[in-house]
Amino acid sequence: MHYNEKEQPEGDRMTLWLSTGLIFTFAAIALILYRWWDMQCIGVTPVRTLTFIAILFTSGLDVGLIMFPLTEFGGYGNVSENPEYAFANPLAIEFGFWAFLIWGFYFLTCFYFAIIEPRVKFFEIPMVKLVNNVVIIGTCAFTAYLLLVNLPWYLPQLGDGESVVPAFYIIVFLSIALAVYSSSKVKYIRILSVGSSVLFITLIAGMWFRAFVLGKGSPADFFGTAGMLGEYFANIHHFVLPINDYHEFYLFWWFAWSIMIGQFTARFVSGIKTWQLLIAMLVVPSVAIGVWFSVLYYYHAEGLKIAAFTNIAMISVGVLMVINSLDSLIRLYTDNLNLTAQRLGRVNYVLFNLVAMVGLTMLFKLDFLRIQWVGALVIALYFGCFGYILLRKRSEVAAIQTSPKENILDFRKIELAG
Repeated sequence: MHYNEKEQPEGDRMTLWLSTGLIFTFAAIALILYRWWDMQCIGVTPVRTLTFIAILFTSGLDVGLIMFPLTEFGGYGNVSENPEYAFANPLAIEFGFWAFLIWGFYFLTCFYFAIIEPRVKFFEIPMVKLVNNVVIIGTCAFTAYLLLVNLPWYLPQLGDGESVVPAFYIIVFLSIALAVYSSSKVKYIRILSVGSSVLFITLIAGMWFRAFVLGKGSPADFFGTAGMLGEYFANIHHFVLPINDYHEFYLFWWFAWSIMIGQFTARFVSGIKTWQLLIAMLVVPSVAIGVWFSVLYYYHAEGLKIAAFTNIAMISVGVLMVINSLDSLIRLYTDNLNLTAQRLGRVNYVLFNLVAMVGLTMLFKLDFLRIQWVGALVIALYFGCFGYILLRKRSEVAAIQTSPKENILDFRKIELAG
């Protein structure tokens, strides 16, 4: 993964803070499953379950999923320099950094915002609301920043493979502009999410066919490669706490994403039971990620070259995922701050958010902001919310038996949403 080494968290205090947040998160997930295992979960504007999963998957990931593994397999396999990775193969390590267990963060926050927050209203406290929106806006800009700094590697044909050239700024600018425009109407997110999910599946199928049918491999080779993922589940305990500084970066990044992806996806929850929501948020995305990473690892292990057309297709899907992510985040903070297109007018809305996102992206480029600080803030929000419930809202939360009564399972509501 290409990011500034200075961005890695430093010091035992950050590691301790992160580890405490992880333990709390997994304990909270266990408590939710114990207390509300079979309760029906309905969002404010529910959509069909497959659409919900598409929104979750494409909003909760970005271009890193498409391209980072090819840059990271080698490092995970070099156990002489990185002995901490010796407990599993590179494919299992990569899967552990991106899939399954850490998607529990999204489950926790999605359930909280769909079921508990309407009764608690912790995020309506002015100071909490401010911090929450700082987190959302900061992570939104970091997503655009990652696209910018990694484009030289993705598209070396447009430059020297190292420098950020004007063409890359234009690509990022257009991505932000498209995301801002699409965020002006919530119904666009369904089109974007389903469309990019279909394109991602098509990309997987195309690369799989080239490697295991047209190439020297066979379908049996694919299943053999995918079987390597078993080492992740055999060693899942290694991923509960940070393995090293690089893993810490990933975990802080996931925490930063979790609070806003939970808020955004909670509105679309489709009326499924709590245990089904867990499966939808942990298992289904992990299957897609596992298949994709298995295909990429075979290309890496066999030294297969990625054709220029395939590379462009990968970049296109990755950029579309970035647009999805930015769309959901922009929509979220503008709703929270009452800076909606309906209030400002679409032209003013687009101009305001475009200037804000481009400016903040440049702050990350100047190393003025770091995603670890955002992730640490999110952990503080987790603890603050839990403390607030214990002190002020314990009886209200204990009495929860159903989704909020105002949330009705009506799939037509998405068509009427602004």
